[in-house]
Amino acid sequence: MAERIINIENSEQTISLFGNYDQNIKLIEKEYDVKVICRSNEIKIIGESESIEKAERALNSLLSLLSSGENLNNQNIRYAMDLVDSHMEGELKKLTGDCICITSSGKPVKPKTVGQREYTDAIENNTIVLGVGPAGTGKTYLAVAMAVKAFREKKVNRIILTRPAVEAGEKLGFLPGDLQQKVDPYLRPLYDALFEMLGSEHFQKYQERGNIEVAPLAYMRGRTLDDSFIILDEAQNTTPEQMKMFLTRLGFGSKIVVTGDITQVDLPSGKKSGLIQAMKILKNVEDIYVNKFTEKDVVRHRLVQDIIKAYEKAESKKK
Repeated sequence: MAERIINIENSEQTISLFGNYDQNIKLIEKEYDVKVICRSNEIKIIGESESIEKAERALNSLLSLLSSGENLNNQNIRYAMDLVDSHMEGELKKLTGDCICITSSGKPVKPKTVGQREYTDAIENNTIVLGVGPAGTGKTYLAVAMAVKAFREKKVNRIILTRPAVEAGEKLGFLPGDLQQKVDPYLRPLYDALFEMLGSEHFQKYQERGNIEVAPLAYMRGRTLDDSFIILDEAQNTTPEQMKMFLTRLGFGSKIVVTGDITQVDLPSGKKSGLIQAMKILKNVEDIYVNKFTEKDVVRHRLVQDIIKAYEKAESKKK
């Protein structure tokens, strides 16, 4: 058995690092099979040499997050440990800095992974961004946050959110109401994100003024959208013709963000996904950026990552 000592200047950091009932440190101890003991402003790590080295890197990464004003939680602790295993813990510095926007409840919206930071930077610096990856990576949520930021800064006059109304087992004809009421359930995730960012009252006010539009993809045909931030969600369910139609709606002073998960295509058998085709055709076009998320960028429950890994493993065996 070996041991190593980390000196901490700020005792408040020690309290935050250990967490309530030492829950943060217990994650580190379990992951690396070490014992972590705090004595005054010293942290002692006891275990095998290789395990100690990893635990020390993880703890130093978390201390750097605390120094930059971030709070520790189960998600970013596990993410830091993932980066340590990949020898990429230095990338955590990219997660510090200003938030994208503040929600109606006062909660700051920030990228939680390196992949999410690259995504928001790409949206800032490119006219068209394709955000592709598994569920729970924040593709739509962060795109809406960036749209709200651009709208508040008066860089755009409108936010337009759209998605194809493709059935995933249900039939539109069996749903009650007129066409708008039939497609509203498909647009609900976009409404939810905007409600959280703006609050229901502000959302309704902007929608009545025409500053915010949430509509199915079919409503985009024949339009030219100037000074707008346009988000196409669930784009894996577009056909190549629909994708081309949508991308050519781009007007002056506008941005487009296309999001989707190419492993969850609900199109009829034999139909090609417009998103998959667009990724191949547009990958070398200037001012268009393709951002690919991985399971490491999942910020939902830990089991979501495990589910994605299990499905990927099953798919690779099938191939």
